[in-house]
Amino acid sequence: MALASMTGFARSMGEAGPIRWTWELRSVNGKSLDLRIRIPTGLETLEPKIRERCSKVLRRGNVSIGLAMQRDQSELQLQVNETALEAVLSTIDLLKKRVPDLAPPSMDGILSQKGVFELKEPEEDEEAQVALHNALLTTLDAALIDLVDMRHTEGRAISSVLRGQIDRIAELTQAAEEQPARTPEAIKARLKKQVAELLEAADAQLDPQRLHQEAVFLATKADIREELDRLHAHVAAVRELMDTGRAIGRRLDFLAQEFNREANTLCSKSNDVNLTAIGLDLKAVIDQLREQIQNLE
Repeated sequence: MALASMTGFARSMGEAGPIRWTWELRSVNGKSLDLRIRIPTGLETLEPKIRERCSKVLRRGNVSIGLAMQRDQSELQLQVNETALEAVLSTIDLLKKRVPDLAPPSMDGILSQKGVFELKEPEEDEEAQVALHNALLTTLDAALIDLVDMRHTEGRAISSVLRGQIDRIAELTQAAEEQPARTPEAIKARLKKQVAELLEAADAQLDPQRLHQEAVFLATKADIREELDRLHAHVAAVRELMDTGRAIGRRLDFLAQEFNREANTLCSKSNDVNLTAIGLDLKAVIDQLREQIQNLE
């Protein structure tokens, strides 16, 4: 299974009799799956089914789901709003009492008042509503398929970039492994020389035994064997995760943090300019890796 990005867009349309509709789905990065659903009034009972369908195929991302519906105007029915009409007539009676000479309003004037006439959709029986809801959900499923396909397409592109970055991290780790300056012998020789120079310049109060102990401590601290082993292990773990093709964004993000921790420690322990340069290159690639991982489901 291919890796999936968290960004994508999909649209699907449908119609049933005089009703036409359009679903629009937009997905961006998110720490978890956050569904934001906007549907017309009267369709609230569909929301649980919409969430269920989305949760089956999406794991992470902020997903906006919008449904726009239109009905053929010829199907609308003109009706008198009795409540609004009564309010208008009552107001006219009140004005007549206060202003006896007021000219009586025309019928056109009364009926033109806002809210007196309403265009209403014809009432549908339960069977027609069920059929409409099923048709709406069918087109939602089509939009979800397109959204998932788009996320997988982008996921494949990200996967290619990630593999290149992981290969680069492996190369830099191996380059650090092969640095002559990091071998115990090189570290010992360098410290021995520094201790000898210090003893020459120091007064008689300096304890050679204490200097020897400090040199051993510094030699141990300068050893980056553990950091290199962990970097190799993290590279193998990332490659194994990517081969599974599941929703691995969170786990990759954790490993990217571990990569960064080891690169920081390598730089802090380094006492060689070449090894420091490798550590800095590692940090740069790891930062790029983390940016790409943020896009993955």
